[in-house]
Amino acid sequence: MSDESQICPKCNSPYGYLDGALWVCPECAHEWTLEKVEAKAEIVTGPKFLDSNGVQLQSGDTVRTIKDLKVGGETLKSGTKVKGIRLLDDPVDGHDISCKIDGHGSMYLKCSVVRKDS
Repeated sequence: MSDESQICPKCNSPYGYLDGALWVCPECAHEWTLEKVEAKAEIVTGPKFLDSNGVQLQSGDTVRTIKDLKVGGETLKSGTKVKGIRLLDDPVDGHDISCKIDGHGSMYLKCSVVRKDS
């Protein structure tokens, strides 16, 4: 009886019940359909990979670092160009970009420390 459709999307009450084609919340009297809940879930998730300026990133994009980054004893300077990034669905220690940087090799970066290169 722990169906997610029973949870009210308005007040999060777990006591929703099916009444014909609608789900009804006995606590706040909100009525909803499964289609509305699924559509709202898609909207809430939104774009996953945003750079430091809020611009959507895609695999293959070219980005630049926005600040100096310490990489194994060396410093990756602000403004370093990174070509052909690969976005990771499963982040590695909070890093969601896999890339190769000339002179530094393969590494992971966070979307928050890069900006999309125009």
